[in-house]
Amino acid sequence: MKNQYAIGIDMGGTNTVFGIVDNDGHVLSKGSIKTGTHADINLYIDELYTELSKLIDTVGKENIKGIGVGAPNGNYYTGDILYAPNLPWKGEIHFAQLMTEKFGIPTALTNDANAAAVGEMTYGAARGMKDFIMITLGTGVGSGIVVNGKVVYGHDGFAGELGHVIAVREGGRTCGCGRKGCLEAYASATGVARSAQEIMTKTTKSSLLHNTPLDKITSKDVFDAAISGDEVAKEIFNYTGKILGECFADFVTFSAPEAIILFGGLSKAGDLILNPIVEHMEKNMLDIWKGKVKVLFSDLKEADAAVLGASALAWEM
Repeated sequence: MKNQYAIGIDMGGTNTVFGIVDNDGHVLSKGSIKTGTHADINLYIDELYTELSKLIDTVGKENIKGIGVGAPNGNYYTGDILYAPNLPWKGEIHFAQLMTEKFGIPTALTNDANAAAVGEMTYGAARGMKDFIMITLGTGVGSGIVVNGKVVYGHDGFAGELGHVIAVREGGRTCGCGRKGCLEAYASATGVARSAQEIMTKTTKSSLLHNTPLDKITSKDVFDAAISGDEVAKEIFNYTGKILGECFADFVTFSAPEAIILFGGLSKAGDLILNPIVEHMEKNMLDIWKGKVKVLFSDLKEADAAVLGASALAWEM
């Protein structure tokens, strides 16, 4: 029997990264193009076809099982990208259909967080698990919920937006979605920077963060300071972990996951973020789940995770 391969495509607002993946989760080759170069979606797909065909030729098109795509506002049911604010094409884009027609290869599409969940279940820390929640902590807060081995999509394909659960009801921050108090406004990289600005205006403690203009502080600055032992930076991570842990306790009541898996830039903080998450999750957990739900970091290599997650969709077709 010939080897089979899957194509994974991760479409970001700036770059589109793609790769050929074998069924053991090895990325054999990768490439990328700029996402926003073409205002016409067809020209974008033409460029993608030109570059990706170079990789397909190395394994043979007949050996490609399918193409999986992770995209902002991607709808698994329809294969469409709907009104993605950070992409150059507005309205409804029938992306999976356009790709299938162009490449002659079946294409499946979902949003990037759901793709990460499928990838984790196929290749990573959730291998063998049937019930878990994937939380991506990056520029935003994304999530993928897996129940009985299946991603929860809801009736319209957009279920599982846990980053937009209201974490702070009274006086919450304005989120990018327009609502107030969303988890994303506190636990994303931007949210950590906002917490730093708020805490730095109130604290009288000395801190390395005083060396950076208040409106220029980033989550990386907070991380670097915390690693150096800065108490104010640690306080910022404790505050972020508290909000995440409280929300996680609520998430558990919905799907009773075996684990909640963390992925993305903020997860690099390790125990600085993990310890307060677990502390406050357990403190707020319903008794029947206390001590039962693991909080784990993703096993996927960060450089390949998005491509692996998208490629995992192809194996399900």
